[in-house]
Amino acid sequence: MKIGFISLGCAKNLVDSEHIIGLFDDPFFEIEKDPKKCEAILINTCGFIESAKTESINTILEMAELKEDKLKYLIVTGCLTQRYYDELLKEFPEVDLFVSIKDYPLLAQKLSKLFNHEFNTSYGKNRKMITNSYSAYLKIGDGCNNRCAYCAIPIIRGNYYSFPQEEVVNEAKRLLSIGVKELNVVAQDTTTYGSDINFSLANLLRELDELDFKWIRVLYMYPDEITDELLEVMKNSKRILPYFDIPVQYGDDMMLKKMNRRGSVELIYERVNHIRDMFPDATIRTTLIIGFPYETEEAFNNTLKMVEDLKFDSLGAFTYSREEDTAAYDYPQVAEEDANRRYDILMSKQQEIIFKKNEEKIGQSYEILIERYESIFKRYVGRSIMSAPDGVDGVVYLKTDEEFKPGDFVKVKITDTKGYDLIAELDV
Repeated sequence: MKIGFISLGCAKNLVDSEHIIGLFDDPFFEIEKDPKKCEAILINTCGFIESAKTESINTILEMAELKEDKLKYLIVTGCLTQRYYDELLKEFPEVDLFVSIKDYPLLAQKLSKLFNHEFNTSYGKNRKMITNSYSAYLKIGDGCNNRCAYCAIPIIRGNYYSFPQEEVVNEAKRLLSIGVKELNVVAQDTTTYGSDINFSLANLLRELDELDFKWIRVLYMYPDEITDELLEVMKNSKRILPYFDIPVQYGDDMMLKKMNRRGSVELIYERVNHIRDMFPDATIRTTLIIGFPYETEEAFNNTLKMVEDLKFDSLGAFTYSREEDTAAYDYPQVAEEDANRRYDILMSKQQEIIFKKNEEKIGQSYEILIERYESIFKRYVGRSIMSAPDGVDGVVYLKTDEEFKPGDFVKVKITDTKGYDLIAELDV
């Protein structure tokens, strides 16, 4: 049976998708990339914000149309299913099976019944990579204990729980054994890891650093949980990159309280400056929400000042998405035109910062990880240690007659800039 998979949403959801695909490592199934050729399709949905929900629903509707042709089975899993199971069941009779996240331990059993075929493994026992062979995400926990007023993750995923340290390390070893060179450590909040199992992220990173990866990158760090112990482990490591993904969300204390965020703007300044003192080559990436309820021009200007002062190396911003069942749902909403205007001002300021930072990189040498070759432009596309694998941080373009393949590490010298990206030649 030919089966296709569609994975929507974040990197953490991608890991779930890879565990689901591992269930189908069976001669009975043939994985097919073209949906029109599939007899079965499984969609792993996202339900985090309105745009993600819309994308998930549109994808279900689009795939359901294929039932008029070869498609026999349509299966839907993931965050949207967890959040709206009963509603989806009523609205989409075309879907043959909905499986919520809490029922993943029963997924093989449910699929066996649907396909009338016995599965020889269970969810979480046989992960199959679906992106590439050289870079992978290592999911170390799920759920979230932070009750940010705008966020539906605790509603969907529940309270934070750490995966057992031995299981995490064994998964890392398995990824290393199949050729993974870049390990990207993820959770809803990586810095919370171990708080429920008498362990810590610092201890976990010490163990991971002993494994023979080329790069280890830590994502999703909460500002007030970046301890000096954690920084010392990163500073003394052989493989952990000086890359700090710290979603601070806003730069005004009144707004941080409305968002139900711990810490303060002073703490954000202190942590960022402390990191830069310890790591002269640190890359600091953040995320901001613009247009959150109660936002004023003064609060926005405070945030703009923080961005100007701290000069983040990478910044993603989003206008606020009103989510039912969250604390902020009933807050007085900011006018959409004000949110969009402030967003444009912020991103224009960040563009100035990045363009200047990129100009300062000309003449510098970096090691990059080759990801693909663009034949139409006759150039390679790669990432330095300053860029995570999700396409947010910018890339490096390399023109050369030498041949490389995805997963190769190459030393280059920056010769020019192209917006948010860099242009390089081989460093000989």
